[in-house]
This record gives sequence, C-alpha cells and structure tokens, in this order.
Amino acid sequence: MPSHTAAIALGSNLGDRAAHIQSALKAIARLPHTELIVAAPSREYPPLPLPNLDPGGPYLNTCALIRTALDPRPLLDHLHTIERSLGRVRAPALRWSPRTIDLDLITYADRTMSDPELTLPHPSMHLRAFVLEPLAEIAPDLHIPGHGTVRDLLARLHAQGAPS
Repeated sequence: MPSHTAAIALGSNLGDRAAHIQSALKAIARLPHTELIVAAPSREYPPLPLPNLDPGGPYLNTCALIRTALDPRPLLDHLHTIERSLGRVRAPALRWSPRTIDLDLITYADRTMSDPELTLPHPSMHLRAFVLEPLAEIAPDLHIPGHGTVRDLLARLHAQGAPS
C-alpha cells in the first residue's frame, strides 16, 4: 500500500491545551495505515482577531508530519473523529469559536484539491505564522504546491511584518 507524507496543524485554546494536543497526537499515531513521523514543540499564539467575536484565550499550536496510506478525505474524517473525542463540536455557527482541539490537514504529498469539505493545500496556511513556524521546525524544505517551501513562505511572512 503506497504511503504519502501529510502535514497536520494542531491547536487548542480551551481547557488543558497541552493535554488536548498530546491526546490528539497519540490518536493520530494510532490511525490505521498511518505513522506519526514528528511533531514540533507547541508554542503559544494569540487567537486570530475577528470582528464581533470573542475568540477566547491564546492558542497552543503545533504541527505534525505523518506518513499515511489513507487518502485525504478518509484521513480528514479520522481527524474530525479525534476532534469529537476530545470535545470539539463542529457547527457553522461555531466555526471561529474557541475549541478544545482543532486539527487541520495542511498538506498531503503534492496533492491539490478543493471541495466543500477539504482544500489542499490548506487555503490560508501560507498566511499564518502559527502554522508556518512549527512546520518550519520539522519540515523547512517541505514544498507547498502553488506556494513554495515552508522556509520561503515563513521568510516572506516575516518580511511582511507578521507577528511571530
């Protein structure tokens, strides 16, 4: 069964954030036909400022690389199952609300796709220090289709004055 490298962004800003992230990483490592290769150390970041919304407290964020034989859609389904097991409720009205855990499939090999449930690579990852900084620690030369390497994206973001 062929396997592919994928990157997952993890974040939490409710409850025991570090425990939620560790639980999610352990669950990811137990997914069928999947190996957790490496996870970056977690870092604290402020929530994204959004109009008319209380984003809650700061996030703890990290990224992980996995090797998996799961296709992107089934992999995303497994990630959503892990989120639910850790108390995450996904609903349109709660899209930007605080959460126990957020697991985003950032890249999957060199695959590009866009459907209502999944866009690869993640459509705003190249604009977010809280994704690029931890990802650069574990995979600086990872190529993001349509954007370049993680290292170059992070350098561009910092040159634009994005906060770390």
